Amino acid sequence: MVVGSDGMVGGAHPTAETAIAYLQSPQAIRDRARALFQLAESDQLQHLRYHPEAMPATAAYVLDVMGQQYPGGDIPFHSRWRHFEVEGRSRLDLLEPNLSALDPLEQARLKVDLVITSVLLDAGAGSRWRYVEPGTGLGFTRSEGLAIASFHSFTSGLFSSQPNHPWQADGHGLTQLTADRLAQALQVNDNNFLLGLEGRVALLQKLGHTLHQQPQLFGAILPRPGNLVDYWLQTASQGQLSATTILQTILLGLGPIWPGRIELAGTNLGDVWSHPQLPNTGPGSNLVPFHKLSQWLTYSLLEPLQDLGLTITDLDQLTGLAEYRNGGLFIDCGVLSLKDPTAAETAHAPDSPLIVEWRALTLCLLDDLAAYLRQTLGVDATALPLAKILQGGTWTAGRQIAAEKRPDGAPPIHLASDGTVF
Repeated sequence: MVVGSDGMVGGAHPTAETAIAYLQSPQAIRDRARALFQLAESDQLQHLRYHPEAMPATAAYVLDVMGQQYPGGDIPFHSRWRHFEVEGRSRLDLLEPNLSALDPLEQARLKVDLVITSVLLDAGAGSRWRYVEPGTGLGFTRSEGLAIASFHSFTSGLFSSQPNHPWQADGHGLTQLTADRLAQALQVNDNNFLLGLEGRVALLQKLGHTLHQQPQLFGAILPRPGNLVDYWLQTASQGQLSATTILQTILLGLGPIWPGRIELAGTNLGDVWSHPQLPNTGPGSNLVPFHKLSQWLTYSLLEPLQDLGLTITDLDQLTGLAEYRNGGLFIDCGVLSLKDPTAAETAHAPDSPLIVEWRALTLCLLDDLAAYLRQTLGVDATALPLAKILQGGTWTAGRQIAAEKRPDGAPPIHLASDGTVF
C-alpha cells in the first residue's frame, strides 16, 4: 500500500512531510491508539471487547509481580540488557578486561553495535526453538534465547568485516551475512525451528546497506550502528538528550530496513498499519503507528548513553510496547476478550484488523495501568516511568500468566511472525 504524497494524515497535517513527522512521533502512536480505544469503550470494535471492571484485579496482579521481582523497589529500565543478565550473570562480564581497556566512547559504540543487532534479531522465536549457551550448557528460549544467541554471535565476529575487530557490527559485515551462517550461529536445524529466520537475515542485510547510505548518522569510512553515539553527543544540549530524539533518529536511520511496509511520499513508515474503522478523511488518516522494535531499541540505548554522562529527558513521552506479552496480559486477565473465540485458533498477520486492534488497545491500557499503579504507590512518572513498569512489571506478568494458562506459555492470540515486527 502506497499513500499518495498529495494527501493528508488527519486535517491538521496538510503536507506529506508533516504527516510523516507526525506518524513517527509518540504522540501519533497515542492519538491513533486512543481513537480505537474510544470505539472499544462503546463496544464498536469488530474483534475485541473491553471489560474495564477487570482492570483493578489486573493492576493488583502486576503489583504482586513487581513485588516478587523487585522487592526493594529498584526497578531497572525494560531493555535488551536485562536479557543479557539471565541466570544471575551479566554476559558483558565475559568481555572484560578487554572491554574496560577501550576508551568510554568506543565502549559505548560497541554496546550500541551489540544492542541494535540483538534487538533486530528479537522478533518472536516461536515455541519450538531453543539455544544452548556455549561454555555454560544452559538452555534458553524466546527473547532470552535470542539475546544470548545474538550476544555470542556478536562476540564471535558474525557481524564484523574485520577479523582483528570481531566485537563490532559494520556495513560490509552485515551485508555479507547469509541465512546459513545465521542459522548456524542460532543453532537452527530441522529439529530446532526458529520462526522468521529469512526475515531476520534480510533485516540485518538491509541494515548493512542503510549504514552505507547515511554517513551523517553512521560514519563514512567504516559505517557502524555504534557511530550513532557520536551523532547523539553532537545533538545533545548541555549534556541532555531527549528520548524522543533518540527514537526519531532510529526511525530515520533504520526506516529503510523494514520490508513491505506502508509508504508515504516514498518514505517507508515502518511499524505502521491501517485499520478499517478509523475515518478515511484523507490518505493516511486510517493509519496506526506502533514502532514497537524502534521504541524497544530506544529503551535499550539509554544505558550506554547514560554511562557516557548524558541525561535522558522526556522518557515518558515514549509509549508502552505493543507486543504479545503486554497484550496477552490484558486478554489473560480478562480486560479484553475476543468477540469470536474461534479467532484464537488461527494465526493472524500483523496487518490484520484484529492484531492492530489488540496492539492499539494494549498501548492505551498500559498508559491507564501506569496511572493506576503510580497513584497506588504514591509516585509520579519520573520515579516510575513506563520503561520501569514494563520491566517490573507488565511484560513479566504477561509471560507469567501465559505460563499459568497454557502449557507452552504461548500468547492467547497467535501471530504469524515474519521475524521483523514482534
